[in-house]
Amino acid sequence: MIAATARLLDTARDGWTMAGVLAVMIFLAVLATAGGIATATASRALGATLAGQVTVQIVAPDADTRARRAAQTVAALRRSPAVVHVVPVSRAAVADLLGPWLGSAATEADLPVPTLIDVTVAPGRDAVAEVRRIVAAVDPAAQLDAHGAALAGTDTLLRMMMLLAAAIVALMIAASIAMVLLSTRAGLAAHQLTIEVMHRLGATDGQIAMLFCRRMARDAALAAAIGAPLAWGVIVLLGEANAGTGSQLLGGMMLGRPGWIAAVTLPVMVVALAALVAYAAVRRALGRLA
Repeated sequence: MIAATARLLDTARDGWTMAGVLAVMIFLAVLATAGGIATATASRALGATLAGQVTVQIVAPDADTRARRAAQTVAALRRSPAVVHVVPVSRAAVADLLGPWLGSAATEADLPVPTLIDVTVAPGRDAVAEVRRIVAAVDPAAQLDAHGAALAGTDTLLRMMMLLAAAIVALMIAASIAMVLLSTRAGLAAHQLTIEVMHRLGATDGQIAMLFCRRMARDAALAAAIGAPLAWGVIVLLGEANAGTGSQLLGGMMLGRPGWIAAVTLPVMVVALAALVAYAAVRRALGRLA
């Protein structure tokens, strides 16, 4: 009897309509989840890369003076426990950096190009300050460029993007729940007479609610089977395109195993949530009618 009544409660056209709308929401929610996780990964990777990097510039006008102060600075930095690695940048490398702006003049020997020293500091808040103190003691005119400071604005933007992605996912889930509730209430109203007959034949509220729950789970599973693979395909295509950019920031935007687990788990959670919401809504509505 329950199986036969389930066919009476089934409206295929409404099921396809809800499944189509829910598929779009699942598609967008999975993409937003992947985008937020990839952005968080990129932010952590870029922060870890740049936080411990410092560039020292020796800006004395005389080449011999620059070379002498650079050697003294390198020696002093290598004696400090706050410094992990010190590498003087070659003149050829500096000329390559200036080439787009100065052209062939960047390779001229008499050009007063600053001597650069790449420094990797140990983790800790005081490491950069210690490097600054050491450099100032050797050459007060030297300039210090902490790469992590340049990330401050970018890091704030990335955090805002992560919050936006989380908000989009939350809104998509809330909209999905609202749509399930509307569909369930519409089903209850459309099949009110059938439900009354089922009650007279001995069906309980829980059995009727399970019929709606099963139908909603089927429609949500259909939506997940449509929307989730499309989202996964877009993620894979974007990942391949991202890998070819060569950008340090974009290159760190990877999902990894935790990200893929979230992208795969989210559609399953939506299906389970839709079934649970439908069951709870029917039980509550039938309880009011009792």
